[in-house]
Amino acid sequence: MIMKSSAMFLVLFTTVFLFVLTGLVFTKIGFSWVFILTVIGQLLVVLMVYKVLRDHYTTSKTFEDFYEDFPIGRE
Repeated sequence: MIMKSSAMFLVLFTTVFLFVLTGLVFTKIGFSWVFILTVIGQLLVVLMVYKVLRDHYTTSKTFEDFYEDFPIGRE
């Protein structure tokens, strides 16, 4: 459970960070700050992908379950 919550926290943090960075581009902030924050954002994306892929999340669902809200073939 801790791994899942830390991975989801990192996804949320990275998303918010990149949206804030996108907003900062339209302000009068210096190019060097935008460049440094962009590099940090790229590193956060790489770390986020690694954490999500290495997360020990398991489920009992199979491809037969398909979508829970739209059961195909089980009417």
